[in-house]
Amino acid sequence: MSDNIVVVGGGAAGISAVEALRREGFTGRLALVAGEPGPPVDRPPLSKQVLSGQWPLERARLRADADFEALDVAVVRDRATGLDLDGRRLLLEDADPLPYDGLVVATGVTPLRLPFGHDLAGVHVLRGAHDVAGLRESLATARHLVVVGAGFLGTEVAATAAGLGHRVTVVDLLPLPLVAQLGETVAGRVAQLHRDRGVELRTGVGVSGFVASDGRVSGVALTDGTVLEAECVLVAIGSRPAVDWLRSSGLDLADGVVCDRFCRAAPGVYAAGDVASWPNPRFGRRMRVEHRGNAGEQGQAAAVNLLHGDTTSFSPLPYFWTDQYDVKIQAYGLLGADAEVEVVDGSPEGSAFVALYRVGGRLTGALAWNAFKPLRRYRGELAALPFPTEGAVV
Repeated sequence: MSDNIVVVGGGAAGISAVEALRREGFTGRLALVAGEPGPPVDRPPLSKQVLSGQWPLERARLRADADFEALDVAVVRDRATGLDLDGRRLLLEDADPLPYDGLVVATGVTPLRLPFGHDLAGVHVLRGAHDVAGLRESLATARHLVVVGAGFLGTEVAATAAGLGHRVTVVDLLPLPLVAQLGETVAGRVAQLHRDRGVELRTGVGVSGFVASDGRVSGVALTDGTVLEAECVLVAIGSRPAVDWLRSSGLDLADGVVCDRFCRAAPGVYAAGDVASWPNPRFGRRMRVEHRGNAGEQGQAAAVNLLHGDTTSFSPLPYFWTDQYDVKIQAYGLLGADAEVEVVDGSPEGSAFVALYRVGGRLTGALAWNAFKPLRRYRGELAALPFPTEGAVV
């Protein structure tokens, strides 16, 4: 058994890992390296309850200092800058290297940025506590918010801002919001939901630049020649795994930290959460999942396999949700733009429905629009499906 374990990343996956290690009986030295300033926060509420002012930021805090003290976890407020695999040392920005017998990498993702404009006041990304504070401050005096990117984060912020009475325009290169994640049938319903609440959707067009006045954004220039007046801009064009600090480590970093089915990336090194890429035996497919539920589950799985020696394949049935206005969208499994979609309960024109997703005739996912109770049945069907044969790709 390892005597000294280090977990890198103070988000949901990292916290889940340290808690699982103690719960599983690990009594050695345990350190959590949390490079972000301030307390760890749960990210889903940032774009909704915290941004709207319904919750104080403190309510979104994942754990208090006393929780880590109770677990006898040393919280290291420093940034990881490198990894010495042979010497089993974690390199830090402002402190001596941390030796480890076992390591869990849970550094998550970082927001993608446009190649221009992020030095302007009023231009924001949204990832942590500092970001949501800045966005709230800008919205307090803004007449018009432009959201660049119509994925989950962009549409959630658009819904929150529209609910607060702001004029909101969403810009995206794709023809419908969330079409890459949910397919055309459900994405069309999402688009109508936003239009019904007064949000302007500018789809099939990109952003070519920003207009500025005295160092502050005053407009957004689109690739079709249009200029949108805007005092506040959220750039929500996606994210990338936070692995720059591992470039010289020797780990395989193709789309995150590449792991096996036990979340193992190298001897004594495991990965979990948004940063981890692993082959999910349930689907016969390598995946990297950026959803809150997966972070907690994979943090626990990585910790257990590190501690007990690769005993259990990590084969979850992915789950996600998004809250927009008075609608809750929940889904299990794999969806995607290429799947065949069948509405089996209700209608997309109504207030509630369930849609099933199939790839090659095989059920891969189920989505509920304000209809969680009937979704439970399909969750059971998905969970009961046999795993693909070894080597099969769904």
